[in-house]
Amino acid sequence: MKSLKIAIVGAGPAGLAAALFLSRADHTTEIIERFDSPSPVGSALMLQPTGLTVLESLGLGPAIHTAGNRIDRLFGTEAKRGCIVLDVRYDTLAGGRYGLAVHRAALFDTLYEEVSARRHLVLTGRRVTGVLEEGSHSYLIIEGGERLGPYDLVVDASGARSELVAACPVAPRVRNLAYGAFWATLDCPDGLVDERALTQRYDQAKVMIGVLPIGQRKPDLPKQAALFWSLKIADADEVRLQGLERWKSAIRGYWPECQPVLDQIIDWEQLTLARYAHRTVAIPYSGRTVFVGDSAHSTSPQLGQGANMALLDVAALAHALAGNDDISAALAAYAKARRMHVRLFQLLSLTFTPFYQSDSAALAWIRDRLVAMIARVPPGPQILASIVSGTLIDPFAAAGLSECDWLRTIVPQPS
Repeated sequence: MKSLKIAIVGAGPAGLAAALFLSRADHTTEIIERFDSPSPVGSALMLQPTGLTVLESLGLGPAIHTAGNRIDRLFGTEAKRGCIVLDVRYDTLAGGRYGLAVHRAALFDTLYEEVSARRHLVLTGRRVTGVLEEGSHSYLIIEGGERLGPYDLVVDASGARSELVAACPVAPRVRNLAYGAFWATLDCPDGLVDERALTQRYDQAKVMIGVLPIGQRKPDLPKQAALFWSLKIADADEVRLQGLERWKSAIRGYWPECQPVLDQIIDWEQLTLARYAHRTVAIPYSGRTVFVGDSAHSTSPQLGQGANMALLDVAALAHALAGNDDISAALAAYAKARRMHVRLFQLLSLTFTPFYQSDSAALAWIRDRLVAMIARVPPGPQILASIVSGTLIDPFAAAGLSECDWLRTIVPQPS
């Protein structure tokens, strides 16, 4: 395909990665960001083998490994009885696979520093309210009346609350999930939890507490961990009214060893309330606008696939553009490449979430017995690990990428 002029709406991980991939294919990119200073949103995330593969292809593997913490296991116990109800190990899969826990800021910094080093154009303080297509070109409509363009293609990487996808014919139905979570990033004392594990405790499905060691965002900073507490969004205001000490006391009741991290929380402002919604765009493009990452699909973080899906999207889009000489054909190829993987993991996430975040005592009872049994009896451990790692089906093969063997050849690096 000839060199295109491409607008990328949003300077989050999906938008930044898209700029890096597309510029490597000799396309000209402009990133348009609504905030005056691009910055990360959120506490922590898990990079799975899929997302790590994409970052490796951009040459960013060493940088992200330095800033993150290797995770080999997801481990959860029922708080009252102490029985193990979740034990997923990456080493049940071939190829030395693992997860990497990182602060969201670490992923953002890694991508943004590369974008800055390569002098990509980033236009800040511009809220994109619409796309106007005229002939073979597109223009961005900016709040206040400014118009940017012309562009050959618009990549919407503006996230789950994208105004562009909401206004287009392929806008998906949004299902707001009842449960969300309070998140905080805190210093992590040695010995608090297994440093190579995401550790969780549950009380039925109405309470889920987790500690995720995320390493050191910068070499001169202490090791950190993300603490999260699941709750109904409708109950969040009442929890705040009851006071911080009562909330901390509830956590101590389930997990007394969390006291050193709880002592660091002195104000509600240290906690972020995350809200989740399930939505999937059936066709991830409209005209000459293509949707990637959370603007195309979002769900609960139960399987930890959000950032990984976004990275896979932009890699598949770049591959589709390289393999076709027509934009319409390329967008159709992109949609086809991502369809099966996205729909499978959206379905899995929607299915698994009620077992961990709901009012159902029955689902929790099933989880505590059935999942624990599956985790012990082959091929159950391998299936659970492939679901968590995002490799139940190979997304690279589905996209027609020759790099599908990357997942088996990445050399594990220390955290």
